[in-house]
Parts: sequence; C-alpha cells; structure tokens
Amino acid sequence: MCGIHGLVAVKRPQHFAPHWLELMGDITAHRGPDDSGQYLADNIALGMRRLSVIDLAGGHQPISSDDGQLVLVCNGEIYNYRELRAGLSHCRFKTQSDVEVILHLYQQYGVDCLQHLNGMFAFALWDNRKQQLMLARDRLGIKPLYYGQKNGYLAFSTESKALLALPDFQAQVCPHGLQQYLNLGYVPAPYSMLEGINKLEVASYLLIGPQGIAQHRYWQPDFTPAEPCTEQSWVRRIRRQLEQSVEMQMVSDVPLGAFLSGGVDSSAIVALMSRHSARPVKSYAIGFDTGNAGQFYNELPYARAVAEQFGTEHREILVQPDVVSLLPKLLWHMDEPVADSAFITTYLVSQFAREDVTVILSGVGGDELFGGYRRYQGEHYLQQYRKVPAWLRHKVISPLAGKLPGDRHSKWLNTLRLTKAFVQSAELSDDERYLRYMQVFSPEQSRQLLSGNTEATSLLQQHYRNSKANDGLWRMFDTDRQTQLPDDLLLLTDKMTMATSLECRVPFLDHKMVELAVSIPPALVMKNGRLKHLLKEALSDVLPASILDRPKRGFGAPLGAWLKQELAGLLQLFINRECIERRGLLSWPLIEQTLTLHLAGREDHTDHLLALLNLEIWCQLYIDGHSAEHISETIRMSA
Repeated sequence: MCGIHGLVAVKRPQHFAPHWLELMGDITAHRGPDDSGQYLADNIALGMRRLSVIDLAGGHQPISSDDGQLVLVCNGEIYNYRELRAGLSHCRFKTQSDVEVILHLYQQYGVDCLQHLNGMFAFALWDNRKQQLMLARDRLGIKPLYYGQKNGYLAFSTESKALLALPDFQAQVCPHGLQQYLNLGYVPAPYSMLEGINKLEVASYLLIGPQGIAQHRYWQPDFTPAEPCTEQSWVRRIRRQLEQSVEMQMVSDVPLGAFLSGGVDSSAIVALMSRHSARPVKSYAIGFDTGNAGQFYNELPYARAVAEQFGTEHREILVQPDVVSLLPKLLWHMDEPVADSAFITTYLVSQFAREDVTVILSGVGGDELFGGYRRYQGEHYLQQYRKVPAWLRHKVISPLAGKLPGDRHSKWLNTLRLTKAFVQSAELSDDERYLRYMQVFSPEQSRQLLSGNTEATSLLQQHYRNSKANDGLWRMFDTDRQTQLPDDLLLLTDKMTMATSLECRVPFLDHKMVELAVSIPPALVMKNGRLKHLLKEALSDVLPASILDRPKRGFGAPLGAWLKQELAGLLQLFINRECIERRGLLSWPLIEQTLTLHLAGREDHTDHLLALLNLEIWCQLYIDGHSAEHISETIRMSA
C-alpha cells in the first residue's frame, strides 16, 4: 500500500525535474510513511511513498525487471501473488513483494496481465522499449487514480492534490464535476471537482505512448444467469467464495484487524477471519456520545455481542468528536467534497485502530452485492404497488405521502422518509426513479442553483440506461459499481484510512465474489423482499438471528443533530448570502429556502446542507489555498 505519482511526456522528448516528484511525494507522505523512491529517464518520471505491508525489507519501489526495461510503481495489494509466482517458476524474482508479479506477467501477456490479477490496485508501468506508460486501476475501483494533461505531458497520482503541487496545474472548479456533486453528493468518474484533472474509471487502463493516449476497459461483470440450481447450492457457493476471499486477504507481514459495526457484513468478516486466524482477531467499533440524537447511530451493543461470540480482542471508542476542527482536515484528505457523513466515522475508527494495526478488513460492498439497501427493495414492492388502482395512487396515496416527514434520525422517522420517497418515485421511468432514490439536489434544484447551466442527464442515469444487466436489481448494482461504490464509499474508505496510514481491504469486492453474485437469480437475492436473504442464509450457522435480522443502519454520524447544535455556527459562517455570492458558483434563493426550512424543523435537509457546507470548506482549502489549520482557527474565532 502506498501513494504513487509521476509524469510521462506526450510531446517528446522531455525531461522532468526530480524536485517535481519530490513535491508530489511530500504532499502524499501520509499514504506511505515507511519508504519513498524515484525513477527518472527520458520522457518518464515515477515516484512512490510506501506503507510497508508485505516483504517489509525488500519491497522497495519503483521496482524494475532484470533488464531494466520495465519499471513499476503500484499502490495496493495483489492477493493471489503466491499462486501467480508458482505459475511463473521459470522467472527470476528479486523480492518477496506481491507487486513484482505484475512485471513478469506483463512480460508474458502485455496489457492482458490485468486478467490474472486478484487484488486492489492502481499502478503505473513504464515499458522503455515501447516508450509507453500503462496506468491501470482495479476492477471495482478500490484504489483511486487521478490524472491530468498539461503542456505536452500527463501527470498522475493517487491523490489529486499531488497534481496541484506542479507549477502547470491550477485549482479551478470543474463545472461538470460541480453539477454531478450537487445532484449526487459525490463526483463520479471520469470527473473530479478540479478542472483538468480526471479520475480513471473502474476496470480501466490508459496507454500513453508515441501514438498518443488511449483508454480501454478490461473487465465488466457478466450478468448472464447461471444454470438453474437450488437455493442451498447458491448458499454453499456464496459461503465458500466469501471464506476464500477473507482468507486470501488476511495475508500480511504486519498486524491486521477488522472494523466491526455489528451489522451483517462486518460481522461476517470477523466471523470468517476468526476461522482462519491462529490468534484472536482484533476488532474495532465506534459509537457517538451525543445524547438521544446519537442513539440511532450507536451500534456498540451489537458489535460487542459479535466480539464476545468470536472471542476477538475487541476495542471500542465512544466519541464526542470536535467536528468543527475535523471537517477542514478531513476534506483536505478527501481531495473532493462528499455529502456522506461516513467519512467522519471512518476516519475516527481508523485513527483508533491504527494504534494497534496496519491493515484492517471491512465489510464495504456487501450491501451493493447482495441487495442490502432499501432502495433495492423498491423494485420488489413496486410490482405490488402498481396493482393499486391508478386513481387511488394519484389522488389519495401520493398527496398523503407528500405530507410525511423527511427526517431520518430515528427508526420510525426513517421509515416514513423511505415510504415518502418510494411513493413519490413510483410513477417515474426506471432511470428517473433510481436517480430519485440516490439524489441530493434534484435536477430541477441543480438548475436553480447553477442558474440553468446544467447538462440534460446525470452520469448515474447514463450508466443505468447503458447497463447490460436485464433485471432491475442487477441494473441498479451495475450502476452503483460505476458510481456511488467507487466514487463515494470506496473513495472515502481509501482516503480516510490512508489519512491515518492504515490499509483497508474489502473481501466482499473480490472480483470472483462479484462474478458469482451477479449470476444469481434476483428473486433469490432478496427472496420475498428480505434484504440480503441469500447472504444471510449463507451465514445462518455462524451469526445469530439477532444480528442477521436486525434493522439496517448506515455507518454514518448524527449529522442532522449536529447541524442544529454543534455545527449550527458553521452553517452561519459558511452558508450565508455574502459567502455564497462571493464564491460565485451557486444562486442564493434556493439555499436560503433550504436553510430556513431545516433550521425551523419543518423539513430535514441534512444531506443538502452537508453538501453545501463541505463544498464551501473544500473551496477554501483547494481554490483559495487556505490551510485546514487556518480554517479551523477561523471557525474557533467566530464561535
């Protein structure tokens, strides 16, 4: 695990100054505090910052082939490197590092080396004979990779802020990225929030050589249904693959542990780790000390029960975080704003776990893969709802639903919020309905905020329409795997764990697990509308019913309460007419209305206000060039 960065000439010949690599490496030093390295030659410059996880003494990068013609920097882990090494017995390996197999596979298969890798990775491989650089990203987008082209060269890095360290890159807001952010609460690839800097899309690679620049997609799930088999057969196959994925991802030369929320996914990871560990698993949980407002988000009792069942070395932390000081620091690490409170939670529990371990396993991805979100249930219940006479739906149910509250900060309020969203979206087209489930600001609200300067459709809708999946459930997953999963959940997981120099692994997103899951009949995945039915059956002999059947909760923080209490001053400081008009990105009237309704308790606009707040703080960090410390001090002075 590390951070990689570099430059490659598009117009040739070119020579790059070594201090450019140093500037890029210094700004991502938190990703790799253990080691650093550089490679410079005509037309190419490669650099890395390393967090040592496998082959602590010999895993230095950049790493080259025996003849020096291939040079590699890689961020991530190749989990099947031992099997690959065994199949490359005729090759001479110089290290015990997992990433060295990429060089030998490339020598044999060229760009098709990607088909052999099982892991999370973003790498840059320089082929000196071809004078060609290959930039590649793993199948699910677990590891990020940014790139941008300026003045005849292309620069790349694990973090976009490293590109801003170069003299040719200036921080400006990307209009396309801004629109997508307002709509979705994150910025989907290929956009970033910075003009001229892109994110490489999932399962893709770039080739930069004498012929120019070309992008290719090397993998996508095959949604062809498998041959019919019994439910119990599927249960056994899921269990077997998940066990294999967990065991494979436990390989490490440094201490490792697991995040444990007490939900199905994290509990499954801990349970299976315990089966493959000679010593007790180290597990970490977080809760919020914020009175009644935080109880809806406090899952410590569930985590504690799972820890006791599997005899883990369990540690938990009850926090009352200084969110005012945290937000600027965390948004600097994030590289781009995100309207998802999970980035705060993830950072706090990562910081806590890093006191003991260097590698952590997480249950991220289980909800997407096995129908764990209530929005997936919508398709199941829609079939029943549309049996209701149209006049009753339109004239009675829909008007009543419009009067329901939109608050999420208790079990019953959250249920009413979801009911309201379901009814209001039931008459829309499939892609419009899914966008309604996922959106922060609606397309119409985005047009008001941007004074009409918007594109016709969101990237989420485009992915939904272009999906090769035939069934609604898998079409939603196919959309998620190209949008929210890599550019929200996995992005914040990577950035927040690496902010503490902690490597996070996600066994549910082993691509073999994904390929198995998408071949399952959707009717079995959520049988009779039961979320994660098939996964729960696969875990029924290891997890108790109290964990398997408890209500779904997100890994978030009580932002709604904070925005009315601890963060109320922050809203006044950053979301006011003078501030918005000085920034010049958004129109004030809709913001004023949103703020007024939320503070009066008439409507819940937590997501909208978090999106606006984080956008302004991010702008002060990246566009204005203020330090996180400066912004935090400004906040304290205004309190």
